[in-house]
Amino acid sequence: MAEVISLMDIDGEDESSHSPQRNNKGKNVVVSAPPPHSKATLWVEKYRPQSLDDVAAHRDIVETIDKLASGNRLPHLLLYGPPGTGKTSTVLALARKLYGNQLPNMVLELNASDDRGIDVVRQQIQDFASTQSISFGAKPAVKMILLDEADAMTKDAQFALRRVIERYTKSTRFALICNNVNKVIPALQSRCTRFRFAPLDAVHVSERLKYVISAEGLDVPESGLKALVRLSNGDMRKALNILQSTHMACEQITEEAVYLCTGNPLPKDIEQISHWLLNEPFTTACKRISEIKTRKGLALVDIVREVTMFVFKIMMPPEVRVQLINEMADIEYRLSLACNDRLQLGSLVAAFTVARAAIVAAVK
Repeated sequence: MAEVISLMDIDGEDESSHSPQRNNKGKNVVVSAPPPHSKATLWVEKYRPQSLDDVAAHRDIVETIDKLASGNRLPHLLLYGPPGTGKTSTVLALARKLYGNQLPNMVLELNASDDRGIDVVRQQIQDFASTQSISFGAKPAVKMILLDEADAMTKDAQFALRRVIERYTKSTRFALICNNVNKVIPALQSRCTRFRFAPLDAVHVSERLKYVISAEGLDVPESGLKALVRLSNGDMRKALNILQSTHMACEQITEEAVYLCTGNPLPKDIEQISHWLLNEPFTTACKRISEIKTRKGLALVDIVREVTMFVFKIMMPPEVRVQLINEMADIEYRLSLACNDRLQLGSLVAAFTVARAAIVAAVK
């Protein structure tokens, strides 16, 4: 950026980044296109967008940030939302556009889950923000500090950061990135322009996966691609990791291969389990589900989660559906607390037994 940016009325956040060489906790940003990758390279990094134009999803947010930066009106940024939705990639692409080859000197990146205390704010962040920036033209350029996982910072560190942001607004822009915005104090949120990155649409995940599949020369039938998109749940990072891990295990990335490599129950298994829950006596259903669970190495929590989604496809009275879903949510919560699997399996079958009786009564 060619001139000093004055204090903005709007604010914002960011995530990734890089620190000067004198700072041993910062990370250098990749300025140019990444070098040739070996087979051991993670595809998440290999295919990370290198420019703002490469960021496929959330185009409205990306274009807004691009316009603010191009108009020399970039505010502090607060980017929040689920993992794998492009928050870090957007900020890194923006930094590359603004600083080019000077990026390592102009950007400080800290991961707040590691560097989360007040000392980091008082020393590393304040030292970087207070140093003289490099001049790209008649006036010094504004530097950038990227704080990833800002919601992991302690409350004391967040309050200290609030004052640092105010003090160095003329010379530094802050980009905060987090998953849970409610853990960021209101005083910080009010100083940033907030952008929410929602889970990616299936079409965006599918398009990006097709690009990677073509680039890597993979054998992925349509059913395998649909399985990848479904299991990613809008998380592009997760989709690429599943794709790479399945490729390492199988030559052809079929639907069954994807589910087996991730340990998730196959859709046909969920249909079978749902049939038992809705039609078999309590003892028989418990026995058969326990057998398939052991034989295929399935986790009960995954079965409960998938059966919950299957319930929405079953014709039943709305009040019965709501009650059944609430029961399964309670079971999933208890399983997260390491409750006994056999006991929770009995609760699952019992919940369906009650629901089945209610459905029969409603029909009569």
